Amino acid sequence: MQSELLTLSGVSLAYQTVAGETAAIQDLNLAVHDGEFLAVVGPSGCGKTSVLSLIMGLIPQSAGTITRHKPDLRMGYMLQRDCLLDHRSVEKNVLLGLEVQHRLNPQSYERAMRLLDTYGLSEFRSHKPHQLSGGMRQKVALIRTLALEPDLLLLDEPFSALDYQTRLNLSDEVYRIIRKEHKSAILVTHDISEAVSMADRVAVFSARPAALKAEIAVDYPAALTPLERRRDASFREYFDRIWKELQS
Repeated sequence: MQSELLTLSGVSLAYQTVAGETAAIQDLNLAVHDGEFLAVVGPSGCGKTSVLSLIMGLIPQSAGTITRHKPDLRMGYMLQRDCLLDHRSVEKNVLLGLEVQHRLNPQSYERAMRLLDTYGLSEFRSHKPHQLSGGMRQKVALIRTLALEPDLLLLDEPFSALDYQTRLNLSDEVYRIIRKEHKSAILVTHDISEAVSMADRVAVFSARPAALKAEIAVDYPAALTPLERRRDASFREYFDRIWKELQS
């Protein structure tokens, strides 16, 4: 049994607006395990991204507790957009987080450059972001996040701005990178197929205010990539179960 890395217990979130209080999340209970790839799906506007913001500590919850079972738990946040700075080279973009956190030193620099080399971007180190494809830009954003050596990656629809073919190929590559680097991850997505093809477990949220409707364990042969999972006989079964939960 994998140990728990992070636990949300009875977590609620309410926003104050001119019209009054709006409940975004209601009594959410959810655990993330060490080494696990968790996907979160739910209706648009139900609060999925807000959950990532709560976990990251960007906003405070209104009620409940968020427990980090590893005291020095490091988290990396990958947004919908790559947020690369166009006046900086690929190399300088990858080093940005380390610079901001005052952690850039010869060792961290070497690790960041090794990540660029390992994942096929070393020859583009001097390129500017506008010279890269959308998929390559997202890989740079992922490597920038990995350079910070996070224990847990928070992925907020990182493929949503890409065309379908690039999205499929990049999801395969990102999955491979996360597994190779032995990271835990939470993926927020509207795409059921993406969730079922990448995750070990899928958490299905209700309409706003978000609550946990169902948790579905996804079990494929270990060697299958996300693209290969989509062709597996059990893929449709998982897809249909999640679809029914969302529609009910």
